[in-house]
Amino acid sequence: MPNILVEYLPIIIFLGIAGVLGAVLLVLPLLLAPNNPDPEKLSAYECGFNAFDDARLKFDVRFYLVAILFIIFDLEVTFLFPWAITLGKTGTFGFWSMMSFLGVLTVGFIYEWKKGALEWE
Repeated sequence: MPNILVEYLPIIIFLGIAGVLGAVLLVLPLLLAPNNPDPEKLSAYECGFNAFDDARLKFDVRFYLVAILFIIFDLEVTFLFPWAITLGKTGTFGFWSMMSFLGVLTVGFIYEWKKGALEWE
C-alpha cells in the first residue's frame, strides 16, 4: 500500500505548492497595494453608463446580439486550429471541406452585416 501512495507524492507536492502560491498571490496585493481610490477610479466603465437606478433594468437587445454573434464566430474560428494541424493528414478532402465551412461562415457574416446586426446605433 505505501508504494501506491509514493506514486501520488508528486501530485500532492504540486497541489501543495499551487495552494501556497495561490494564497500568497491573493494576500500579497492586500498588503502591498496602495488603497487610495479617487472618483475617476470608482466611476462606471464597463457598460458606459452610471448605475443610477434598479439593477434589474433591461439592457439594449443589440448588446446581447453583438455578444452572441461574437461568441458564435469566435467558436467557429476555433475549428481552424485542429484543421491547420492535421491538414497534411486530411489531404484534399479536408481542405475543401474546410473551404466550404468557411464559405458558409462568410455568407452568414455578410448576411448579418447586411441586416445591420453589427451596427450599434
